[in-house]
Amino acid sequence: MTADRVRAAGGVLWRPGTGGGIEVCVVHRPYLRDWSLPKGKLDGDEHPLAGALREVLEETGVRGHPQLRLPDVSYVLANGVPKTVDFWLMRADDAPAAPIADADEVDQLVWLPSAEAVQRLTYPGDRGLVEHVAALPPVTSLTLLVRHSHAGERKAWNGNDNLRPIDESGQAQADGLAVLLALFEPTQLCAATPLRCKQTLQPLADKLGLPIVTDSAFAEPADLAELPAKVRVALTRLADLRGGATAVVCSQGKVIPPLLAALAGGDEPAPYKTPKGTGWVLTWSADRLLGRSRL
Repeated sequence: MTADRVRAAGGVLWRPGTGGGIEVCVVHRPYLRDWSLPKGKLDGDEHPLAGALREVLEETGVRGHPQLRLPDVSYVLANGVPKTVDFWLMRADDAPAAPIADADEVDQLVWLPSAEAVQRLTYPGDRGLVEHVAALPPVTSLTLLVRHSHAGERKAWNGNDNLRPIDESGQAQADGLAVLLALFEPTQLCAATPLRCKQTLQPLADKLGLPIVTDSAFAEPADLAELPAKVRVALTRLADLRGGATAVVCSQGKVIPPLLAALAGGDEPAPYKTPKGTGWVLTWSADRLLGRSRL
């Protein structure tokens, strides 16, 4: 976050419509006299996804389940300061709504079919997001693809490289990943064969009470000439994992870029270089990739 730009986050919160289609949650803010999607400023260095979920809950009383990173909305405030809002598509939880946290912030909430929501919303950016969402096919699953956290230097490790563990910095990364990845409520955890991949997911496994399945399909081959063949195997395994709701896969730095490039239909791998301890959200509608965004 920079001092000269306001960062905020919010959500397009939806639920199944009574007559088919979807209904979108729209809120009225009395102090601005507008109709808006639920959103608000980030707290300090808060991750945008965490901020989006928090703001949606505070302004609607409804817990959102994140599904897809949506396009950002940017505009200039009345004081001339630029503002960017990170948005996520969120499915509304089935539980009864809690009271709105601050009635001075939001005094009305309505659920509207997408076309009516577009008409009700005050701002073009919000309207464009709802139109974008209305044109999407249904989200069926998510895959969270992450690179293992920091594990020292390969050249400084004398033993079997598959046994090279994460270091102190890597443990901090793994702990942070656990907090972030848990927001997606994964039901499957899968790690490539190196120890550092399993260790990266261990805090998440402990937090959720889930086992970690080791899968060599996501590991770097000993001979990099075999990398294209390994990527094809990894693609098949990703297809298998789409049968569940949300899966987390921990892989390695030489596998992830060509794997994402192949999913994108043959892009160059370079844009998908993934730093250690970071990753991607892959959103699926059956076998169609709806979106890929960095965590």
